[in-house]
Amino acid sequence: MRGESSMNVKKSPKELLINNLVPILFILICAFGIPLSGYSGSYLLNEILSRLGRNSFLVLSLLIPVMAGMGMNFGMTLGAMAGQIALILVTDWNVVGIPAMVLAALISMPVSVFLGWLCGNILNRAKGREMVTGYIISFFMNGVYQLVVLYMMGSIIPISSSALVLPRGYGIRNTVNLEGMRKSLDNLIPLNIFGASVPVATFILVAIFCLIIIWFRRTKLGQDMRAVGQDMEVARQAGIKVERTRVLSIIISTVFAGFGMIIYLQNIGTLNTYNSHSQIGMFSIAALLVGGASVDKANIRNVFIGIILFHLMFTIAPTVGRNLIGEAQLGEYFRVFVSYGVITLALVLYEVRKRREQRKALEEA
Repeated sequence: MRGESSMNVKKSPKELLINNLVPILFILICAFGIPLSGYSGSYLLNEILSRLGRNSFLVLSLLIPVMAGMGMNFGMTLGAMAGQIALILVTDWNVVGIPAMVLAALISMPVSVFLGWLCGNILNRAKGREMVTGYIISFFMNGVYQLVVLYMMGSIIPISSSALVLPRGYGIRNTVNLEGMRKSLDNLIPLNIFGASVPVATFILVAIFCLIIIWFRRTKLGQDMRAVGQDMEVARQAGIKVERTRVLSIIISTVFAGFGMIIYLQNIGTLNTYNSHSQIGMFSIAALLVGGASVDKANIRNVFIGIILFHLMFTIAPTVGRNLIGEAQLGEYFRVFVSYGVITLALVLYEVRKRREQRKALEEA
């Protein structure tokens, strides 16, 4: 323990550079790209504030599985699917505004709990390979989701609105208009700063979620999750129900991911029925890693730093590509490339750091 504490306290500049390589790279990319984009400061501020409100809840939902030692929860996509199904139903029932969001959250909750329970139990059978297993589970459940919205809605699940159903009489159209609840939360408490619209109500909700996470870490269940994340065998010997605790962490994450997807889509105002959820897990995880998080350690600060840097890059990339070589599409390719590249780089750096710490521990022993 003494050796571990000394390693945590005394870090060489090289170690600090390696540990923060991903955020440093993104700071350099943004510093290089902002002047080339030609965007004004007020436009960029407006975009960042909007994306902070839109994405924060989703990225925050990833913190609890990390605390429980389960890495990045690629299975959060299951919660996003639950949120989308709830939004389709609420839209069909012609509920609008904040009541629509509340009702959608209530509908998504039991679906998210079931999917999170299912995902958590599968991950318990794949200890040490949770992230890749969660990634594959999200692909499998995407097929189930497509079956529900493409064939069951309108035939088995009653959908009365002709604007939602395909001309054949069943299946949901590619795009669902959420105009009835578009920015209903963002515009609930209007505020403008330097020409930028601030989604005050959304930020209040995000702040409450942050306080819940801080409080949760101090609860008995939160302490159990931290113990399981540090060493499952030691936690088991201490009387903690390891498998149950791990499943609960995934359930909580999936439920909050469903809420986050509802907040995300009310900001967008349009639901792409078959694709809105497909990249949400990847982008949320990439944003968290850009903020300096790792597979075994993440905090609230990483969430907000990551969203700002990652989405600042997302905002300026197409324009930078057009201004540099006259092709905006290059910026689109660059955004996708960076999303996958960040995750790969972060995982490689995590493994390098883990092996280096193990080697130092052996040398000190």
